[in-house]
Amino acid sequence: MQLKRVLTLRTVVATSAGLTLATSSFVAAAQVAGFMAGDSAWLSILVSGVLCLLAAACFSELNSILPSAAGIRLYLGKAFGDKVALTFSILYMLVVMGVVGAESFVLAKIFNYTIPQVAPVIWITVMLAIVTLLNIRGIKLAGRFQDIVTYGVIVSVILLSLWGLKQVNFHLVAPLAVGGASNFIQAVAVGIFLFVGFEWVTPLAEEVTDSRIITRGMFIAVGIVCIVYALFTAAMTANVARDVFIHSPIPQVLFAQKVLGKVGLVWILLICLSCSFGTFNAGLLSVSRFFYATAREHALPPVFSRISMRFMTPWVSIIAVFVVGYAFSLVILYTGRYLVLVDMAAAAESIIYVLSAAALLVLRKKMADAPRSFKVPFGPVIPVLTMLIFAVLAVMAIATDPVIALWMVAGLVVIGLYVVYVVPRIKEKYKVKRSSRRDGRPIL
Repeated sequence: MQLKRVLTLRTVVATSAGLTLATSSFVAAAQVAGFMAGDSAWLSILVSGVLCLLAAACFSELNSILPSAAGIRLYLGKAFGDKVALTFSILYMLVVMGVVGAESFVLAKIFNYTIPQVAPVIWITVMLAIVTLLNIRGIKLAGRFQDIVTYGVIVSVILLSLWGLKQVNFHLVAPLAVGGASNFIQAVAVGIFLFVGFEWVTPLAEEVTDSRIITRGMFIAVGIVCIVYALFTAAMTANVARDVFIHSPIPQVLFAQKVLGKVGLVWILLICLSCSFGTFNAGLLSVSRFFYATAREHALPPVFSRISMRFMTPWVSIIAVFVVGYAFSLVILYTGRYLVLVDMAAAAESIIYVLSAAALLVLRKKMADAPRSFKVPFGPVIPVLTMLIFAVLAVMAIATDPVIALWMVAGLVVIGLYVVYVVPRIKEKYKVKRSSRRDGRPIL
């Protein structure tokens, strides 16, 4: 049974950008601004965006060689073997779903600030449930929803930012005063979080009308996100005191309230709600397809590969993503450790970019004759640069909090044990069932 090819460039851009336009990303933007001096936060965001374009180029060639819902797992598997691929891709998957926890925490803080009468957990539950139902009902419906939410958020944030700049008659005072090389590198490392997830549109390769639009969609999405966050940080730093917004989990609310009062408060509430809807929806779209494809290849229990006969969607995988995301949301909501997940996601993203660039170099030799609709120019230069740069950024992101390294090592150990001991049993069980069906014997 195959997935439907119904998604267009518009939805690909909306999904790629939707994963990055998260409520928690405004907190990361405030962190970036806190590292930088003067009005130079935009510069570190621009550099982060350009570096992500290097990674996007590598992902584009990988997708053109191996267009599949398995995405990153397939790329790494073909290059380094299934065990390495499965270990790192599952870890990254869990980190991406952990971002849902950070997102929920920030959203809960915003609702608690604006509507204290309603318990935050109610909003989280309702929102995740609605998005899950939309995804189960069909990819086309979920895609249309993603279009409306993402493009609405883009326009709203740009307009609010421009209004904020107009309010203070903004002009750049010290646009290149970065405050030292170390601060700049750390700002760029954290700035990677602003783009977390743009490449997770690649698992939709089996549901787009033309696989080539994945490439165009990622490039367009990174460019749009870069502009949105650069404008937002410029407007925020011009209107809110630095020592206020860098210590707040709701800097976007402080900014909107400062420039538009109650109207700004309502506006930013709608923006944040839309961001979270978009992030959860885009996450469900792509991560559920990863679970589906991984189970289809017998690396997860076969139940995750089930497709709804009515809606033609991987409904079990969608529900599984809901359950894991909801669990993360509750943990972060009641512990408040959201910044750990923000920095961990930036580190995990950088590590995946290093591995993907390395995979591209390997596959250029292993699959030299494979047809491809896109090829990264300048030979090995861009993949090698991507590896070196993101290796440094991963170290810088982990250096923001030693706990990050502990959690990532623990995650790799647990997942590694699953891959080594559990996955072979799943594969063996599948072989036995297939052999029994072929021989006509009953399956016990």
